[in-house]
Amino acid sequence: MNMASIDVLVFIFTVICVCAEDLQNVFVRVQCKEMVGQYGQQSLLECVVLTTHGVADAEIGTVSWRKEGVEKPLLVFTKGEITIQQPGYKFAEPSWNNKNMNVSLLITNTAMTNAGVYTCLVITNSGDDESRIQLNVIARYSEPIIRSIPEKITGNADAALICDSLGGYPEGEIQWIVEGNKEWTKSSEMKVEQAQSGLFRLTSKLTLLRGSIFSKYTCVVFNASGGKEAEAIYTVEDIPEPEELGGRKGMESASKIVAPVVVIGSVLIGLMIVLLVLYRLRSQRDRQEVFNCDPDAEDGMDTA
Repeated sequence: MNMASIDVLVFIFTVICVCAEDLQNVFVRVQCKEMVGQYGQQSLLECVVLTTHGVADAEIGTVSWRKEGVEKPLLVFTKGEITIQQPGYKFAEPSWNNKNMNVSLLITNTAMTNAGVYTCLVITNSGDDESRIQLNVIARYSEPIIRSIPEKITGNADAALICDSLGGYPEGEIQWIVEGNKEWTKSSEMKVEQAQSGLFRLTSKLTLLRGSIFSKYTCVVFNASGGKEAEAIYTVEDIPEPEELGGRKGMESASKIVAPVVVIGSVLIGLMIVLLVLYRLRSQRDRQEVFNCDPDAEDGMDTA
């Protein structure tokens, strides 16, 4: 037998082995669903084993759950028992056994570190398969808290409102709403901080200018998807009425007008007095010149 014949036989044997393996695997499929977990709650990674081609009484020999980036398996069942089980992970069904095709994984207390890609490997007496599943973790923001600087806002001076909301994920945003359901976010500044837990803290500072302060402000927290999660309302007590603010502004405007008028009037009066004095001095000088030129006129005046 020459080398060409040997190569052909090896190729045929390889094809037969691969086809046999594929034929075996086609009897079993692991089907999983993409999931979203809630921070601080249980999360279910749902996976089931599906059999085809009339396979009956299938038995599971091995189940292995792993997470990308984690060296050790999270949960392993083999040889009729659970051999590896990391804290916080277990089968979703408490009475699970090797004839149960529901191999879903339950995370008992979801943290941000649980987010990622998981792999479920199943080996049965009718074949084996594995599937990958993505777990996304979200966290709801807390009820916002509003504080003011200064502690009491009167409307007669500049002030600020600060709104805080904690413990959310992914990064959200804060908007301000004033009377008439009008958005007032453009006058604010937002700061975002991320804690070691991975959760975000949102802080928004809204500047209030004297004379343009509303009686009610609403701080609204939105998640990353644009959904409203929580809100808080701040009410300004004893705010001056618009007419009061208008009257004060009118008085200020009147004062600005009256002051220049008083100054101009004073100058005019002073000029009039100076002109009057000059006029009288000139009249007296003219009369003196007449007397000096006509002595008879002076005698006549004396006789008279």
